[in-house]
Amino acid sequence: MERTTQVPHSDIERQLEHCRAIAALTAQWPEQPLAFVDTYGCQQNEADSERIRGYLRQMGFGFTQEEERARIIVINTCAIREHAEQRVLGNVGALVHVKRRHPEQLICLCGCMVQQPQVAEKIRQSYRHVDLVFGPHALWKFPEMIHSLLLHRGRVFQTPDEAGSIAEGIPVVRQDRVKAWVSIMYGCNNFCTYCIVPYVRGRERSRKPEDILREVEKLVRDGYKDITLLGQNVNSYGKDLAEPMDFADLLEQVNAIPGDFLIRFMTSHPKDATQKLFETMARCEKVAPVLHLPFQAGNDRVLKAMNRRHTIAQYLDKIRALKALIPDIVLTSDIIVGFPGETTEEFEDTLRVLEEVRFDALFTFIFSPRAGTPAASMDDPMPREEKLRNFNRLTALQDQISEEKHRAYVGQTVRCLLDGLSDDSRWDLTARTPGNRLVRVVGDRGALGQFRDVRITDANKWSLFGELV
Repeated sequence: MERTTQVPHSDIERQLEHCRAIAALTAQWPEQPLAFVDTYGCQQNEADSERIRGYLRQMGFGFTQEEERARIIVINTCAIREHAEQRVLGNVGALVHVKRRHPEQLICLCGCMVQQPQVAEKIRQSYRHVDLVFGPHALWKFPEMIHSLLLHRGRVFQTPDEAGSIAEGIPVVRQDRVKAWVSIMYGCNNFCTYCIVPYVRGRERSRKPEDILREVEKLVRDGYKDITLLGQNVNSYGKDLAEPMDFADLLEQVNAIPGDFLIRFMTSHPKDATQKLFETMARCEKVAPVLHLPFQAGNDRVLKAMNRRHTIAQYLDKIRALKALIPDIVLTSDIIVGFPGETTEEFEDTLRVLEEVRFDALFTFIFSPRAGTPAASMDDPMPREEKLRNFNRLTALQDQISEEKHRAYVGQTVRCLLDGLSDDSRWDLTARTPGNRLVRVVGDRGALGQFRDVRITDANKWSLFGELV
């Protein structure tokens, strides 16, 4: 595997110099400028937005949730499904009216969606009120691009087609004080036929373990209690490092950091999830007993067409091995319904997997073709109506299983992390079990950010309900 390249520290320092120069400009403005950062998509996008906010704070910006008040608007986009793209384009189109009222406003689009050449060109031609477009590979140069726009106006497009590098030293502003995302790697080498990610996020590249451990140690010192290690396929971590190590070894090193906190990770690929990983999860007391392991479809012919490189028998063997080590493991997965060529008979195999594994929750999608992927040009004879019927059968079965599994919690006392204030007056707090099940809690709001015992009093298919002990 090709070794990962790293952006030189001197280049990051040059970006911070741009931040200081912009801060000197904004200090002369009548009042502190505000930025609005809107994020679509996965946790990796959330982590990227935290770095964008870090840069913006260094530039002298505060933050707002109101587009009208923002001097800079940054929309961090997702390319996984067509619906997300259409929503983004609709919202970006509406900003033309905001910018007409505030012509000095800078509108920036970034993320996976705009890394697609056809989308970047559409923005260039049809959304001329957008000032800056940059893909994931160019995020580390955000201050330089903003500085250029503030000094010279015009438009900037930065969507280089490259494998990607690692950039350390970018400042971060986190949205949460209890939970934190830590990217351990970027990109993907799997090229599932339905997925655009390898084309927009580049090849797999791993951060050095010492950089990851330093970041986690600081988070623990700062009081974070729930830390999620992120990657498109965390099980491939370390293969590109000068001194290769695997994800299980990294997990053990993070577990050894002193402190009372939970470790989560996502996402895992079944072909790379090993017995060593399962044994490490069972042995490490801080690693949460939860695994998100997407299988996507229950039929081997469909899996082969997806280029998933695992069979259902292999997947089920791994689930059995994991359950033998961690009997109370919480399992979640992703499923695509209606992949091109899938028949209803083949879809029935997916239902059989659900009945055997009994997942705690699923993320389910009807196939959405992505331009530039092999699946977009495959024959797709199944009518949309039949796909929707199959999708509804899938969700009905999973809703039944989820409710049964949640009902089994009633009467138990579970140590939970109180992670948020409830927006429903019937409950005071939200919490998460170690297996990441949502709990709505009655009790002292002053306990926010603490691990506390919660007695589970009720449940439905979506969540648990309880009270502080």
